[in-house]
Amino acid sequence: MTNAPTDTAPRGPAEHAVRDQIIAAAHECFARYGYGKTTVSDLAKEIGFSKAYIYRFFESKQAIGEAICTDRLDQLVSEARAAIDEGGSATEKFRRMFKILVNLSLQLFFDDRKIYEIAALSASEQWASARTYKATLKAMLIEIVREGRESGEFERKTPLDETCRAIFYAMMPFIDPLHLERNLDLLPDAQVEVCGLILRSLAP
Repeated sequence: MTNAPTDTAPRGPAEHAVRDQIIAAAHECFARYGYGKTTVSDLAKEIGFSKAYIYRFFESKQAIGEAICTDRLDQLVSEARAAIDEGGSATEKFRRMFKILVNLSLQLFFDDRKIYEIAALSASEQWASARTYKATLKAMLIEIVREGRESGEFERKTPLDETCRAIFYAMMPFIDPLHLERNLDLLPDAQVEVCGLILRSLAP
C-alpha cells in the first residue's frame, strides 16, 4: 500500500488548464467505467493526449484519483463549515454538522456511485485525501466541543482530545465512505439517535 506521489507538474495557467482537462476526463471515465477498470491509456485516448503527456501532470492513476477525491471531499467540508457557521449554540452546530455530513455522503453514494467508490478506496488505503478529510473534520469537531465547554453547554472533566476521539468514532459509521454502505438501512434514525446520545454525554 503506497500513497500517491506528489504532483510535480508546472503551475502556470496553461498547465493548470491541461491538468483540469485531465481531471474532467478522468471523472467522466471513472464515473462511467469505474476507477479500477480505467487505465491511464484509456484517459489518454479519451482526451487525445499521449500517456507520456499525462504523466507530466500526474505521476500515477492514483494521483488523478486523489485530485478527484480531494475536490469532492473539499465540497463536503465546505458545506459542513457553512452548516456550522449557520448554527447558534455549540449543540446546534454539532447537530447541523453531523446531519449535513451524513446527507452529503448519502447524496454522493446514490448520485455518483463510481466516485463514491474512489472515496471509499481512498479511506481504505489511507490516501492523503482521506487523511486530510478526517483531520479537517476532527479540527471542526474540536472547535465545536471547545466552544461548548467555554459556554457551559458541555462538560469539562473529560480530556478534550479523548472526548473528540470518542465522538468521531461514533460518527464514523455514517460519514466515512468506507463504512456508510453497510449502515444505509439504519438511516436516518441511527444518525439522529447517535447524535442525541453524543449530546447527552456532553451535558455538564
